[in-house]
Amino acid sequence: MMYLLCNQKKIEIEDCITFWSRLKGFMFQKKKIDKGKRFPHCNSIHTFFMFQEIDVIMTDQNNRIVKMYSNLKPMRILLPHKKVMDTYEFPVGICKYYSIHDELKVKESKK
Repeated sequence: MMYLLCNQKKIEIEDCITFWSRLKGFMFQKKKIDKGKRFPHCNSIHTFFMFQEIDVIMTDQNNRIVKMYSNLKPMRILLPHKKVMDTYEFPVGICKYYSIHDELKVKESKK
């Protein structure tokens, strides 16, 4: 498991690496989103079948922020971006703590 330390709060991040976890993401989730998801080697997403807004952060191979989308509404498509390596989906409010070119510091949790 991974986490992001943001504004003195740990945000758990699920690594979506299987076909089904990548396909589902936050689709059909009705309860409030309280964690993040990382989609490795993913440079585009959609928010079809989602019931709430999310913040999206896209990073390059060095985990530096290339693109950010705050309060992305359901039924949207983010087209592919050339420099993007990983895409992160977070609860709304995370983007306000970051800027383009910041490094997204994701840590591994010790079990």
